[in-house]
Amino acid sequence: MAVTAIQSTNALNELYNSLSTSKINTDNGNAFDNLLNSAIQMYKEADAYQNAAEESEMNFALGYSTSTHDLGIAQQKANISLQYTTRVTNKAIEAYKELMQIQI
Repeated sequence: MAVTAIQSTNALNELYNSLSTSKINTDNGNAFDNLLNSAIQMYKEADAYQNAAEESEMNFALGYSTSTHDLGIAQQKANISLQYTTRVTNKAIEAYKELMQIQI
């Protein structure tokens, strides 16, 4: 989980650097696509961790798995992933609102 979060953060940082240092050109359209794809991937990863945690809970409840450690790890991954996704989403909304307040 931490590795994918770092990869997502690195992708967002690279996008920010490319947008802030480059002149406005047609490549920035691709930069927005990269940002959007990165966000979609982040939501898919969070959903996958949530589904894995639910599956671990069901397996534990049905007696297929007796490892409380595996259950706890799956739940913690899902929790961290959800918190990370929520924070990134909130920051993106905050940035959007800030951009909307800019008057030209």
